[in-house]
Amino acid sequence: MDGRDATHTGTATSLLRIAARTGTCAPLTDADRGFDLAAAYCVSHEVRAQRIARGEVPCGWKIGFTNRTIWDEYDVHAPIWGPVYDSTVQGVEGDTPAPCGVSGLMEPRIEPEIVFRISASLAPGMSEADLLARIDGVALGFELVQSPFPGWRFRAPDTVAAFALHGLLRHRPFATVTDENRDTWFAALSSFTLTLLKDGEVIDRGASENVLGGPLSALKAMVDGLPETALAEPVGPGAIVTTGTLTRAMPVAPGETWATRVDGVPLSEIALRLVA
Repeated sequence: MDGRDATHTGTATSLLRIAARTGTCAPLTDADRGFDLAAAYCVSHEVRAQRIARGEVPCGWKIGFTNRTIWDEYDVHAPIWGPVYDSTVQGVEGDTPAPCGVSGLMEPRIEPEIVFRISASLAPGMSEADLLARIDGVALGFELVQSPFPGWRFRAPDTVAAFALHGLLRHRPFATVTDENRDTWFAALSSFTLTLLKDGEVIDRGASENVLGGPLSALKAMVDGLPETALAEPVGPGAIVTTGTLTRAMPVAPGETWATRVDGVPLSEIALRLVA
């Protein structure tokens, strides 16, 4: 192991320890202005290896910062991505708000997102239509994102190293995509709107176009960019991919109930009751 690899491994270990105690730290780029996205994906690779070693199983991908309307707010101006795990992803069934614990997350925020289920391997250069032909399910989800960096102050490499800010993903049952309805899905995924509610009150509104023009565009950005990073591996059958927030990422706390209203796409709504 060379010195740089040892540094990446040490950084990964430190970030995992901070997350385990719901702690905080200064952005990595504060101490090392040369810490760039390439190095951050190397750290992310080490984080994944350590999580696998302790028994977690990667089951897909989170794509972050696809919503161009919040780029200036966070000073991150391109999408990023990272793995999600069987320990952090869970389906939500039923018509009542599902309980979701957030006390183990660092400064948690909530994001309503479109989630895809992949049915066949994806490859760089595929068109959005090609990608949809390899998707067999679409669901509405909430991602609970987190940040060890106080006040959500960071640069893009910091977010990548810190697990792409992924905490938990909760999603509704997948609506089926078939050859017969694929064209309908293609149109709907680029033209729907969503309302985000907290305790029954409207907090924000979003639209599919916010997410790099649509969730399929976000998926294409990751599939095209993934091979150039240390996380490079095929996105294959069975993987789930959550494509980025449709609204602003809103701070959350135990005791709140968050829900969605979606118009223009045939998906089950999602509601979570946040608990400690």
